[in-house]
Amino acid sequence: MRLLICTQAIDHNDPALGFFHRWVEEFTKCCEQVEVLCLREGEHNLPKNVTVHTLGSGRIVRALQLLRYIVVFRKGYDAVFVHMNPEYLVVAGWLWRLRGKKIALWYTHKSVDLKLRIAEHFATFVFTASKGSFRLESKKVEVVGHGIDAEFFSPDVKVPRSEHWLSVGRLMKSKRHDLAMRVAADVKKELRIAGEGPERERLKALARELGTSVEFLGALTQEQLRDEYRSAALLIHRSETGSLDKVVLEALLCDLPVDSTNSECKEIAAKGREYVRTHHSLSSLIPRIVEKLTV
Repeated sequence: MRLLICTQAIDHNDPALGFFHRWVEEFTKCCEQVEVLCLREGEHNLPKNVTVHTLGSGRIVRALQLLRYIVVFRKGYDAVFVHMNPEYLVVAGWLWRLRGKKIALWYTHKSVDLKLRIAEHFATFVFTASKGSFRLESKKVEVVGHGIDAEFFSPDVKVPRSEHWLSVGRLMKSKRHDLAMRVAADVKKELRIAGEGPERERLKALARELGTSVEFLGALTQEQLRDEYRSAALLIHRSETGSLDKVVLEALLCDLPVDSTNSECKEIAAKGREYVRTHHSLSSLIPRIVEKLTV
């Protein structure tokens, strides 16, 4: 199969989206040719059967570029995979359906807006990580796991574990790093927080108020984040997004114990590393998506 992938960024070093580089690599194992359309292109080292194209800046320019690429490549791909950006389907979904292309949308977020409703209408399939990761009622939805690279996120017995705790996620209110800080302060544990965002200064002020040791690591690459999972004593997870957080799965794959208040995360943490490998690994996710698009 020849596949067109639409995503936000192709950049191995992007702290939020760097993982998608591995997704594209995995797709190339199942596809003859992969064309990637993205909003931003950074550092990458993808196989020879992948071509990356950027759409430029500005909404109108990007929309026109997207439609142009669809026409130019119309005979070069058989199906479409859209990752987390319903906007692609808002602009081009009608044209893909008109040309008889199967379209898979991957979406994991609690937000349901008009863009998502339009995207769901045009999509052939909607894939998501867990029941709480897609909040729009639809018969097209298939829960397939998070797609974590279980070979990359793995324990390393040569790395000694420290006594400090770890909290991971964008520095925003819904991630509740403040609660993680309070729990760590109560038991006098050093806390390291991986992530960047608008709540940084407020959280730093709270650390001073609590008189606790908190190190803000900033945005980390996938390699740096894995190192943190391997060296911490505990992942303290207090996120209130309501969906299954992939940082919990990554931590478990690195044999890092997890303390979470999310009921779904607590249940998976109790099942352990092998459960995550079986139900949330990237190597099993991608073939399932490709199979649906080729049948």
